[in-house]
Amino acid sequence: MTTLQTKRLFLREFIDDDFPSLYEIFSDPEAMKFYPAPFSQEKTKEWIKNNQKRYKEDGFGLWAVCLQDTGECIGDCGLVKQQFIDRTEIEIGYHIQRKFWGYGYATEAASVCRTYGFKELEKDRFISIIKTGNIASVRVAEKIGMQKEREDYIFGNYYDIYSVLKNNEVKIDRDVKF
Repeated sequence: MTTLQTKRLFLREFIDDDFPSLYEIFSDPEAMKFYPAPFSQEKTKEWIKNNQKRYKEDGFGLWAVCLQDTGECIGDCGLVKQQFIDRTEIEIGYHIQRKFWGYGYATEAASVCRTYGFKELEKDRFISIIKTGNIASVRVAEKIGMQKEREDYIFGNYYDIYSVLKNNEVKIDRDVKF
C-alpha cells in the first residue's frame, strides 16, 4: 500500500470507508463546478472502486489525502493514466473538500505526487487536465512547476493541458517521505 507523507498530510490507497469524505466533495455543486455534474452516491462508490483497480493494474492511482494530526480524509490526489488519441499520459489530479480550500493542501499533495512519480516511478513528464476557467486548479498546477502547454477538446469540452518535465522540476520539500 503506497503511503506518501508531507509535514501536514499523508496519502494512502482508498478504502471503502472513505466514501463519506469523497461524497462530500463529489456531491458539492461548487466543488464540482468544472465537471459536467456532481456525482451520485453510486458514481462516487464506482470512482473508489476504479481507483482500487488502478492500484493493482497500474501501481498508482488517486489516493486519499489525509491530515497527519487527525487521520481525517479531506480529499484525493494522485496519478492517473489518461488516454489521448495518439498516446497515454499520466495526469496529476486533485480534489479537496471545500471547507479545506485555501490552506495549500492541494498544492502540498500534488507536489508529493509529482516528486514520487519522478523519483520512484521514474517518469519524465506529468500533465494536469484543467477545464478552461478553473483558476484555482491552474494555481495548484503552476505552484508545482507546470506550465500551460496547449488547449485541447476532450471529454466533450475545452480543457487546458498543463505539463511539467522532470528536468524542470521545482524545489522538492525535504520532509517528503515515501
